[in-house]
Amino acid sequence: MPRTPASAKDVAELAGVSRAAVSRCFTPGASISPETRARILKAADTLGYQVNRLASGLIRNESGIVALISAEIATPYRAQLLAALTSALQKAGKVALVINTDRSDESVETALRQAISYRTDAAIFLSGMPARSLAETCQRNGMRLVLINREGQHPGSLIVRLPDEEAGRRAVSLLRAAGCRRLALASSLTGTPSLLGRETGFRAAAAEARIDWVEKRLGATSYETGLELGMALLTGPDRPDGIFCTTDLMACGIMDAARWRLGIRIPDALSIIGFDDIPQAGWEGYDLTTFRQPVDEIARQSVEWLLSDSGHDNPDALILQPHLSARGSLRQGFAPRGQGAS
Repeated sequence: MPRTPASAKDVAELAGVSRAAVSRCFTPGASISPETRARILKAADTLGYQVNRLASGLIRNESGIVALISAEIATPYRAQLLAALTSALQKAGKVALVINTDRSDESVETALRQAISYRTDAAIFLSGMPARSLAETCQRNGMRLVLINREGQHPGSLIVRLPDEEAGRRAVSLLRAAGCRRLALASSLTGTPSLLGRETGFRAAAAEARIDWVEKRLGATSYETGLELGMALLTGPDRPDGIFCTTDLMACGIMDAARWRLGIRIPDALSIIGFDDIPQAGWEGYDLTTFRQPVDEIARQSVEWLLSDSGHDNPDALILQPHLSARGSLRQGFAPRGQGAS
């Protein structure tokens, strides 16, 4: 038969102390004599007692739980961000509840309703956007929202964004400085705010420079899509010699299509720039020049905002800067190898 977990009352009886003494023993900073603490801890160890943090938190009208709502959690960038967020939350004494979604509005709404049902203190969105009415329900229940690389503003929310259009513009300048004359923009059909921003910046800079360029958008944001993009862009008569790919994962696919399927040398015949700086970008087999997302800073600032005591009636916005990781996929001469601030 399942055994009922030991309660604070059980510990108090075994230790011969009051229930209040047990509570003080497990409350940081509370006053209790060393002798009494030792008796209580010995009794707790004997009974296998564990403090019910959830129950004690709910008495204070907080659960200590923060929901992380995300799609594509297995992709390198998303896995990096989830790891940074869960680490920052744990250091802050919070518990992360990861809810895996697809990108549909229905899936995101279901995830947020799950978070509300668990009395979470906050939700951090890495994918999708909550409906305004549902976000307002969260605010009325004292639940804060952080929207990472999302669009839109809700009361009681923090928007964390990067200047994606600026990165797209800079990619054009870097490719031109590397001697590229026929440029290409490679992206997916996902249409997230971040990808659209990078695409918009690239198009604007290419148009202003009056240079030849082509654009190809296919499928999901994946390595396999990168392979398809590489074959589609690099087998025509007007093959580009410089490509900006809106994510590293697709850029890795393009590089493999170029080198192993088509025999194109990188960076001699083709320069490539990505975005995210996933771990694979630094592997010797890719050595990809890319814009690094400040993942640790995104996590730190998000958690600090959630823990702050300031009012959150109005939406806040935080713009963080990416940094350039200059590597071997871009012809040299424009900047020293290594990392430099954008």
